[in-house]
Amino acid sequence: MLRTFAVTDIGMKRQLNQDAVFTLEKPVGNLPNLFVVADGMGGHKAGDYASKCALETICETVRGSFEKNPALLLRRAIEAANQRVWKLSRADEDLAGMGTTVVAATCLGRYLQVANVGDSRLYVIDRGSWEIRQITQDHSLVAEMVRMGGIDQKTARRHPDKNIITRAVGAGESVEIDFFSVELGPEDLVLMCSDGLTNMLEDDEICGMLQGQGSLGRKAVALVEAANDRGGKDNISVILIDPFAEEKH
Repeated sequence: MLRTFAVTDIGMKRQLNQDAVFTLEKPVGNLPNLFVVADGMGGHKAGDYASKCALETICETVRGSFEKNPALLLRRAIEAANQRVWKLSRADEDLAGMGTTVVAATCLGRYLQVANVGDSRLYVIDRGSWEIRQITQDHSLVAEMVRMGGIDQKTARRHPDKNIITRAVGAGESVEIDFFSVELGPEDLVLMCSDGLTNMLEDDEICGMLQGQGSLGRKAVALVEAANDRGGKDNISVILIDPFAEEKH
């Protein structure tokens, strides 16, 4: 049986939390469980509205669909969210230009199905070797520059355009979604987060903070506190998933 913990925090600089998280360890429609992080963007309250609207639409679509293929179900749910956010942004000038990242996942026994748009991330941490792997690829201007060999990762972290994303739910009439299927090992831990965490902490720092004793809740809150200690320049959201928690006892 899996165990999870989710936390979202406004950070130290923002006036509003435009992140939204959803976790349910029980079945959601034809999915055995569902986990989502959304990081909204837009003017005053528009980003907040976009992330919450996308989250609600994803959950409603999953619950109402007869589709049984997890990847297809996530695709339809995110496409429905894209349509809803995009139409609302065109209908209301106060919401014009709004959008949101989405990273969504469902645990299917020893497999994890992941869908991603934007630069919120999903990692898998092997607690046997304490190696951290970023499963998703960032859809951002700077990440594309890194992939093309234009700049290195160190330069990317300090780049002035690092927050410009190249894909977002609601940014256009259609949306391109990345999908990943991950085989999980017995010692694996899953981390989902917004860039408010990863812009403040390096991957190896995150991995180091997940080591040692302590509940998922304590570790998730410690990550948020560490990001805030570094300046907390953005909203911070963290979901930790222990897929095989009961099997270790």
